[in-house]
Amino acid sequence: MEDMKEVIRQYVINEYVEDDSEIQNDTPLISGGIVDSFSMVSLKRFLENKYHISIPDEKATPEAFDTVDKIVDLIQEYIKG
Repeated sequence: MEDMKEVIRQYVINEYVEDDSEIQNDTPLISGGIVDSFSMVSLKRFLENKYHISIPDEKATPEAFDTVDKIVDLIQEYIKG
């Protein structure tokens, strides 16, 4: 699971961080202004392609995408079945 967290964290840093801010697994991404609603859509698409899952739109909430830890929890729901 740490590998998954690192993959997601690196994706967020590479795609959305414009300075050298440090992103931790519990850093608020959406409520902290790092990821906006448009970027959340591309993040969702990345996750679905990377992990071969489908995340229902109703589950792709700002709360569910607010930290790397929460994103991993969401992904785990769909990888397990």
